[in-house]
Amino acid sequence: MDITLNVNGRPEQFSAQPNELLVERLRDGLGLTGTKVGCDTGQCGSCVVRLDGRSVKSCLVLTASAAGGEIATIEGVTTRGGELSGLQEALRQEHGTQCGFCTPGMVMALGELVDATADGPAPTEPEIREWLTGNLCRCTGYHSVVRGVQRACAAHRDEVPAGSAASTAAAPEV
Repeated sequence: MDITLNVNGRPEQFSAQPNELLVERLRDGLGLTGTKVGCDTGQCGSCVVRLDGRSVKSCLVLTASAAGGEIATIEGVTTRGGELSGLQEALRQEHGTQCGFCTPGMVMALGELVDATADGPAPTEPEIREWLTGNLCRCTGYHSVVRGVQRACAAHRDEVPAGSAASTAAAPEV
């Protein structure tokens, strides 16, 4: 079946099998290997992309069901000049990237949280941790990631520059 997607702002047209997964199309068909395949069962979150602005696990989405949609992958988050997004920079500052395997999925999922709360109160630590429920980190845990999200949200509100060395948000050790 013929499919059209808009991926990272570029129109893509291709033929896909009815059982093709979106993660397969992104990685194998379009060469966007920043989207990772971890568990291949929707449990780890390393394959998260944004489909029409919402974070989805691309290993659970059929390519055909995304037809006509707007897809954003981790490759589309970084600027053309290679600058990190505010969330990516905040995660870097707070050492929230660890080994990096889960980072693309976390950035895509948490970016939705940062965007969704931009005009309201910043998410609380429990809210951030709840948002992280679908993203597994096999390294050390989530407190650095939580601090990174808090930093990104504060920077989004012009409270703290994302690239500043001092963090005003502290998460308790877990």
